[in-house]
Amino acid sequence: MQRSRVFLDAGGSAPLSSRVVDALQAGFADGWADPARLVTESRKARGLIDGSREAIAEVLGASADQVHFVPSIHFAFERVIAGIAQMRRAQPRIVVSAIERDALIHAAIHTRPHGVESVGVDAAGHLDFDAFTAAVTADGVALAAIQHANQEIGTVQRLDPVALVCADAGVPLLVDASSSIGHRDAPEHWDALVAHPADWGGPAGIAVLALTPQTRWLPTWPEGDDWAPGGVSVPLALASAVALQEREQGRLANAGRLGALVEKIRATVRRLEGVEVLGDPYERLPHVVTFSCLYVDGESLLSELDREGFAVGSGSACASGSLEPSRVLASIGALTHGNVRVALHPAVTGEDVDRFLAVLPQVLDRVRSRLGAPRTP
Repeated sequence: MQRSRVFLDAGGSAPLSSRVVDALQAGFADGWADPARLVTESRKARGLIDGSREAIAEVLGASADQVHFVPSIHFAFERVIAGIAQMRRAQPRIVVSAIERDALIHAAIHTRPHGVESVGVDAAGHLDFDAFTAAVTADGVALAAIQHANQEIGTVQRLDPVALVCADAGVPLLVDASSSIGHRDAPEHWDALVAHPADWGGPAGIAVLALTPQTRWLPTWPEGDDWAPGGVSVPLALASAVALQEREQGRLANAGRLGALVEKIRATVRRLEGVEVLGDPYERLPHVVTFSCLYVDGESLLSELDREGFAVGSGSACASGSLEPSRVLASIGALTHGNVRVALHPAVTGEDVDRFLAVLPQVLDRVRSRLGAPRTP
C-alpha cells in the first residue's frame, strides 16, 4: 500500500486547517461587499476586517489601529522601508544583518542604492552586536532592519539589546517577524514589524505590517491607500486571523511536541557521515532544522526525497522558489549546496518523522553514488 505524502517544508507555506478553510469560505460568503462603502453589506465586510485586525494586534501586543493588511511581505518591506527612509531622507544609510531576507535587502538597496550596510553574524547566525552598535550609532542612519528569527536556520536573534541601541541612537527599528509569529512570543520592541500569515497556517496573498504611533514616514508612491492599494481581501484577512488564533491556542503544546521532533532530527542526522546541523541548538524556532550534506547537491537530494514522498526545502528559503546557493548559509560559513531544510507544521506526527529519518540515509547514499562522490571518512 502506498503511503501518504509528508509535507515537511512548512516555512512560509503551511497547510490550511479545516477551521481556516471554513473562515475563508465565510469571508467569501459574508465579506464580498466593498468595505469602503456605506451600505449594510459593506459595513458587514468592514466589520470582518476590523475584527481580524484586532485579533492579530492582540498577538502582536499592539493596538488594532497600528496593524495594516498588505498584499505580501515583499510589498510590506518595499513600502515601509521607502516610507521611513523618505521621512529621514537626510540620513543616507540603512543597516541590515547579513542574513535578512532577500526581499528586505533588495528593498533597502532600491531605497538607498549606495547606502546599505550589512552587519555580519557568527556561525550560529547571531548578529555581531558590537559591529551592529558601531554601525547604528554612527552618523547618517535612516533605519535598521533586523529579523526576529531566521527562516532558513531557525536562529532567534537577541532583539532586546538591539532595540535599546536603536532607541538610544534615535534610529527606527524594522523587525522582520515573518518566520516567528505563531511559533514564539512576538518581539516586544520595534518601530515597524512585518508578519506573514502563510507561515502560521494562514492563506497566501496577504501580509501584516504594524507601525507604532511614533514611527514617522512619508509616502513615495501615488496617492491612495498607503498600505493596501486596491483594498484588502476580506476572506484572506479573516482566514489569517483565525489561523493565528488557532496557532496561539495550541502554540505551547505544539512548540513542545514539534521541538522534540526537531531535536530528534538534529540528533539523528548529526550521526550520519558528512552531515552538519546548522543554526543555534537552543535559541531557535521550535519547528525548523537545517542540515548540510557533503558530496550532494540540493536539487538532486530534494528530488529524491520528493520521490520517496517527503517534501522538504533546500537552497535559499527566500529566493523565489529557486535553488540558488543560500546567502544565509554562506554568511555563517556553512556549505551552500546539499542542504536540507525541514519545517514542521502541527499536523506532522512522530511516525512521519521516523519514516523520514529511515529514508534519509538511503537517499543520501543513492545521490552520492549517482554523482560518483567519495565516501566520507
